[in-house]
Amino acid sequence: MPVIYQTYQSQFANRSGKKLYYPRVVLTGSVGTDQIAREISELSSLTTGDVKNVIDNLVTVVTRHLQASESVMLDGFGSFRFTLNTLNGGVENEADVSATQSQLKVRFLPTGTRHADGTLATRSLVQGAKCVRFEAVPADPDATQPGGEEEDDSGQGTFG
Repeated sequence: MPVIYQTYQSQFANRSGKKLYYPRVVLTGSVGTDQIAREISELSSLTTGDVKNVIDNLVTVVTRHLQASESVMLDGFGSFRFTLNTLNGGVENEADVSATQSQLKVRFLPTGTRHADGTLATRSLVQGAKCVRFEAVPADPDATQPGGEEEDDSGQGTFG
């Protein structure tokens, strides 16, 4: 199944006064812990309950480490860390800085592999993903999607 996107126009003009268009991912649903546990169970010797227990405990342990101001790296998956996003801008005096100026968020960054020269080669979870423009998605969900290594006039592209 491809990643579906649609075009949207920015509400803000760029420096030359133009409101440009960008692709935006269209979510087609969501998957919860129970479904993930069932699928992992099918790929392993663990029961669905065992897998769900591990996932629940993973969330507990990751939360504990994040709340201790530590980043968490899961090999082959990615890393999690807390960030503070400023809500109303900065303050003039260092003594006035407070966490209440910001919103605490979790940042996830997929694991990446690098070329010998240090440039990014691939990111887990993204490598091999195929994108197709929303208008190009066939009504029949069993229909095959034409692919391509680069985006073409159909609005499709492959990452990785």
